[in-house]
Amino acid sequence: MTYEGLLHEAYNNNIEIIEFNFESDCMGMCVENKIAMSPKLKTTTEKKCVLAEELGHYYTTSGNILDLKTICNRRQELKTRNWSYDKLVPLKDLINASFECCTNKFELAEHLDVTEEFLSGALKYYESKYGLYAEVGNYCIYFNPLTVCKYNYE
Repeated sequence: MTYEGLLHEAYNNNIEIIEFNFESDCMGMCVENKIAMSPKLKTTTEKKCVLAEELGHYYTTSGNILDLKTICNRRQELKTRNWSYDKLVPLKDLINASFECCTNKFELAEHLDVTEEFLSGALKYYESKYGLYAEVGNYCIYFNPLTVCKYNYE
């Protein structure tokens, strides 16, 4: 999924994307069908990760969840992040990247066009969701350390 693909998805769902100078360190915010993004986001990779999370808010949350002191709001925030991880770092892409000679997290993040921080979050999410590994077709993905193995059935 590319940044342009996410913009197209937003457009198709009548979600307006605007640039907004936040007074805080906030990089993005979704309110109803508008997503505000900070001009501090310099690369399309950063914009892509933030836009995916804000689209996750649009699809998965309701109401004002800015106060993360409440359990309900923290759960909604987690649901949003997990949605964005599934969107930008699907398991099949981890498998494909292993065959593109990605040897470390930096190369993997670059290959997937996500930030290293986003990739680390995605791997932690998958580990919490599946445990030490997940089986996808003829492959086994170990999350820590990240390793992809292919089963050889004869």
